[in-house]
Amino acid sequence: MVSERHPTEVSGRLLTLPNVLSILRLVGVPVFLWAIVAQEDGWALFVLMASGVTDYADGKIARKFHMESRFGQLLDPVADRLYILTTLIGLAWRDIIPVWLVAVLILRELAMSLMLLHLRRRGQIGLPVHFVGKAATFNLLYAFPLLLLANRTDWLGDLARPVGWGFAWWGIVLYWLAAVLYALQARFVLARAKVQTA
Repeated sequence: MVSERHPTEVSGRLLTLPNVLSILRLVGVPVFLWAIVAQEDGWALFVLMASGVTDYADGKIARKFHMESRFGQLLDPVADRLYILTTLIGLAWRDIIPVWLVAVLILRELAMSLMLLHLRRRGQIGLPVHFVGKAATFNLLYAFPLLLLANRTDWLGDLARPVGWGFAWWGIVLYWLAAVLYALQARFVLARAKVQTA
């Protein structure tokens, strides 16, 4: 008899398909950095596209087949942030994206890091990823390969440019909106913990 797990149950397993996909995304980080510095744009584009696909697939598979794990909940956002950070640095190094875009997104990451550090000092492990944060990451991970394509001087570059910047602007707005929602969530978590300990 096969036992059915509750959809929201989180396991302690390490080796799951979603976790493997997140690890592969991390492995792709140095490959992307090499490709962008060496101006191997074909490889850089492939890695960026693969990153976007695996970011979508790992969450979808985890939810559909009940493979959510504590390790995955920690690994997935780390992989996303590291990928976004290295992609920003690589594209800015090549002057494909402006420095202000890098600054805006890194400032958001610093704000989130300080918030999570404050939570840990209060005995809270972290905050669950919500839809707005995932949507922001989705937009950014799709913006980057399009902005790389926009660096071309042909019709494909002309086509990719407005679409890529559309994804980028939505990603920036949602990324900061997610930070505000996380801050509100953190405030609620700390208030509830204070009531429980009173």
